[in-house]
Amino acid sequence: MKKQQSGFTMIELIMVIVILGILAAFALPKFADFGSDAKAAAVQGAGGAIKSASAIAHAQWLVKKESDGSVKLENEVITMANGYPDSAGIIKAAQISASDFTVVGTAGAPATVTAKGVTTAASCQVTYTEATASAAPKVEIVTTGCN
Repeated sequence: MKKQQSGFTMIELIMVIVILGILAAFALPKFADFGSDAKAAAVQGAGGAIKSASAIAHAQWLVKKESDGSVKLENEVITMANGYPDSAGIIKAAQISASDFTVVGTAGAPATVTAKGVTTAASCQVTYTEATASAAPKVEIVTTGCN
């Protein structure tokens, strides 16, 4: 009498492992570099925070009709220029921390928020240009080189 075996042979198991290894070798590079995606997402998030903070501060300025050029948001005094936060004020209004980003924001000059650890700062940053008498502030988000 011949006994019937059930299950897989050793060769079949080894072939499955080899095929899985080959698939993993091709798939791994597609998922290995999450750093640049994370930096781009952080910069886009900072850009969204800046846009929202600018709109909220402007709305507060319109409601209060502040004459001293500042508004108070969450117990922070935000300096304004032409009804919108100036470059120094937008960083405080958006609550962007220098421990998370490289931040440059002085009144009268464009404010920049750059992801930390990028090779070229200008290719992974948010730029906030203050409002003029005839135009709202400009927020430019660049994420082409977040590596």
